[in-house]
Amino acid sequence: MFKHLFKLIWNKKKQNFLLMTEMLVSFLVLFAVFTLMVYYYSNYKKPMGIEYQNVWVINYGNAYQTKNIDSLNLYYETLRKTIKSLPQVQEISFLSNNIPFSQQVNESALTFNGKHVNHLNNFTVEDGYKDVLNVRLLEGRWFNKQDAVAKNKIVVIDAALKEAIFGNEPAAGKLLGNDNDKDRLKVVGVIQTIKRNGDYVNPGPGLYFRTDTGSFRWLGKILVKVAPGTDAAFEGRLYKTMANYMKNSNVEIEHLTNKLKDSNYFALVPMIILGIVSTFLIINVALGLFGVLWYNINKRKGEIGLRRAIGATGNSVSSQLVSESMILATISLIIGVFFAAQFPLLNVFDLPAGIYIGGMLLSVLFVYVLVLICSLYPGKQAAAIYPAVALHEE
Repeated sequence: MFKHLFKLIWNKKKQNFLLMTEMLVSFLVLFAVFTLMVYYYSNYKKPMGIEYQNVWVINYGNAYQTKNIDSLNLYYETLRKTIKSLPQVQEISFLSNNIPFSQQVNESALTFNGKHVNHLNNFTVEDGYKDVLNVRLLEGRWFNKQDAVAKNKIVVIDAALKEAIFGNEPAAGKLLGNDNDKDRLKVVGVIQTIKRNGDYVNPGPGLYFRTDTGSFRWLGKILVKVAPGTDAAFEGRLYKTMANYMKNSNVEIEHLTNKLKDSNYFALVPMIILGIVSTFLIINVALGLFGVLWYNINKRKGEIGLRRAIGATGNSVSSQLVSESMILATISLIIGVFFAAQFPLLNVFDLPAGIYIGGMLLSVLFVYVLVLICSLYPGKQAAAIYPAVALHEE
């Protein structure tokens, strides 16, 4: 049976080549779309790591220029007390510019026991950062005032960095860096990885530093946790308080909920573009399948009529046409899977192999379902051909 089908396909290789090429290209585009969808879904399932609701961001320029550290710290400590004295403010924290959902990065690399971690996100935060965002602590502790006089610089790492360099072993109390490194970092705690780029993007490993006495020279953000239900009137009052205190600074207030929406929209743009392209390709493949099958039926009426005349049932004729289409799809998918398999094998884009495998399986299933649907109706039309009519036309 299969030998006969392959012979029929080979005899019409020129007609089938374009159709197989369309299937192959469609599979590759679908592979990209489904891989992206699996990647987004796997990230979406992960916990956010913070509670961003009712958290506002104050952006400011460092207007107070002085070389005296004590004067600088006094200036910002006074600002801190002023903000915290407002009734709706529950907690605040100064921090570096790479706040959650800001699209700003501060990356470095780290080597520990021969393990090298690239794209390591560095954050500088205050002790109040944990309470502002309700950061989930998985191991050890958060920063405290005693860390200012510690022998080694104190850091907190997130779960992604812990898994990359420590695996399942405890990380709290260990030193990061090589043995000959004089500035090794001491890990005091592990927190849940914060999805700082939104719901759909993998945030990557994170390393958190505690602010020191000179940090106010370059810090430019304040996270403010306000009481639920705080309205725009208080936002205006907060803005006036900031503007009156920092007269030469540009002050802007944003909400983390709005910044999360912007981050999600930005992340979904590539998938929307690929979705539009794949939709046109799928329509093209579907029309191509219908066209080729209709053409085959019209050109093969004599063959079909002869088969029916010697006893072939309508179902067997229909099955033959459907089987031919499925074989063409299988040949195209084998070639497509060969190219797609190079992505996990070569670790392209540094994604887990499971995401690529999920994308491949969904793409193969989709192409098979599409080909099956497109070949059923022409197969049914072929099965309805009467032997006498077909042979008379021949």
